[in-house]
Amino acid sequence: MIDTQSIFKIKTKTEFEALALQVFNFQFNKNPVYRSFCDLLHKHPSEVKQIQDIPFLPIQFFKTHEVLSDSLPIKKTFTSSGTSGTKTSKHHITDLSIYEQSFNEAFKMLYGPIEEFTILGLLPSYLERQGSSLIYMVESMIKTSKHKASGFYLNNLSELKDTLIKLDAEGKKTLLIGVSFALLDLVETHQFNLKNTIVMETGGMKGRRKEIIREALHNTLQKGFGVKKIHSEYGMTELLSQAYSKGEGLFNCPPWMSVLTRETEDPLTIQIAEKTGALNIIDLANVNSCSFIATQDLGRVHAHGAFEVIGRFDNSDIRGCNLMVL
Repeated sequence: MIDTQSIFKIKTKTEFEALALQVFNFQFNKNPVYRSFCDLLHKHPSEVKQIQDIPFLPIQFFKTHEVLSDSLPIKKTFTSSGTSGTKTSKHHITDLSIYEQSFNEAFKMLYGPIEEFTILGLLPSYLERQGSSLIYMVESMIKTSKHKASGFYLNNLSELKDTLIKLDAEGKKTLLIGVSFALLDLVETHQFNLKNTIVMETGGMKGRRKEIIREALHNTLQKGFGVKKIHSEYGMTELLSQAYSKGEGLFNCPPWMSVLTRETEDPLTIQIAEKTGALNIIDLANVNSCSFIATQDLGRVHAHGAFEVIGRFDNSDIRGCNLMVL
């Protein structure tokens, strides 16, 4: 078994790599789906000496299989939104406390304690369905916040406008986290000049608007909210960790998460930093499912570990978790 608390005690790259190899060995032995995938590739723990040797499970397996490394009862199943007629991903969770610790500590590392913020969620498309991991996270953040104004907003944009202006004028630290199309709806009807508010987009037009590139989205939101930077959250149903960008589309991971790129024409080849490729994600918080996931996102990892998302594979379904399709 893996001591889950050791995941959140990682301080160095060496510690991360050592624990990642331990988690690989654990999941190779305990996760039937991942074991079968590794067997097909003839990858055995005796051959895996470094992170670059670890096989990354294609994310599509979460649509077709029960990806679990744990025999404990499933406490919750997070599902992707999907598009009409497509299968949705299912991420089965046996220990919700790991997810809660992951998103609480990651946010604290980059922004400070959640308790200090008023949390305003503008996530209509997510609220309108069941099983969203993003709604679970933001709902928990709202409960953790010490401010009575924290809460979700659906279609009541005028009320949200008044709340934002009031909180900002009072100098309250405020986080507005919203899906892209809803943030655009807000600034099309109301103009702001915010000084104490973080505006964070989670990406995705959810079929409500035409997809646009990130730069165009952020330029419009910066002008509409009167802020210098638009922050972003990178997460997905199949992960229990999030990366955050404080502007310019560069995402930073918490210490228990890392992003690599692979060759688009050779999915088993890991690339060096600074080269565009498909994103492979190591999320050690996924200890009870699969921590090594080959996504359908395209991006670039920089030498210092930050990464950017620049697109998506052709013919893959559009995901609502922070991706502007080019």
